[in-house]
Amino acid sequence: MAGTAIAMVTGSAADAATAAALRATGGGTANSVERDAENGVVWEVEVTRPDGRTVDVRLAADLTVVVVEGDVETGDDTD
Repeated sequence: MAGTAIAMVTGSAADAATAAALRATGGGTANSVERDAENGVVWEVEVTRPDGRTVDVRLAADLTVVVVEGDVETGDDTD
């Protein structure tokens, strides 16, 4: 089966990814940290921003931001 492997992670590397994601969003709360392997992305951090919106911050291996996307796991398909 082709696809991406995603796994929840913790530890110092995950802490560094979380810090990079929170810098990218201007703060907030990190809800989860995952390893990813899609389109140059190594880390995916779900962050609830200070304004209450939830986003996924996708980071490269060097912790630079690849993209910040709105979290689509809300169950609301009206966008």
